[in-house]
Amino acid sequence: MKLTHLNEKGDAQMVDVSAKEITTRVAIASSVVSMKKETLDLIISGSHKKGDVLAVARIAGIQAAKKCWDLIPLCHPLMLSKVTLEIKPNTQNSSIEIKALAKLDGKTGVEMEALTAASVAALTIYDMCKGVDRGMVISDIKLLEKTGGKSGTWKAL
Repeated sequence: MKLTHLNEKGDAQMVDVSAKEITTRVAIASSVVSMKKETLDLIISGSHKKGDVLAVARIAGIQAAKKCWDLIPLCHPLMLSKVTLEIKPNTQNSSIEIKALAKLDGKTGVEMEALTAASVAALTIYDMCKGVDRGMVISDIKLLEKTGGKSGTWKAL
């Protein structure tokens, strides 16, 4: 196995993407925040004392995708053309389901940006609601789909 992320000294380095083709690249990731029914009711009703939890989580996720390169070593700084977060309360499971999409025309993928967006949105929900429900659980952080680049399309089963 050739380790392209190591230089001749064995030190970690960013992967050189200069020879790659520019293609449209899209990634979709998800996460779930499970909580007490009362906590979810507080969020849905909009009566949380800290404000609109879902709106703040959406903005935090977008901001996180844009700062992914600053958070994760060796990630390339990317000029994202689109970041969206779909945040849906699920009253049957007493949870909030998050889907994050990241898109660009570039030489490297946006999987880490989508995963970071879904993760930080979940963390924001936890942070805003920990005063009323410390038992919340963040789970199922995963890549759902990616398109573009040399490897083409990939979808989770």
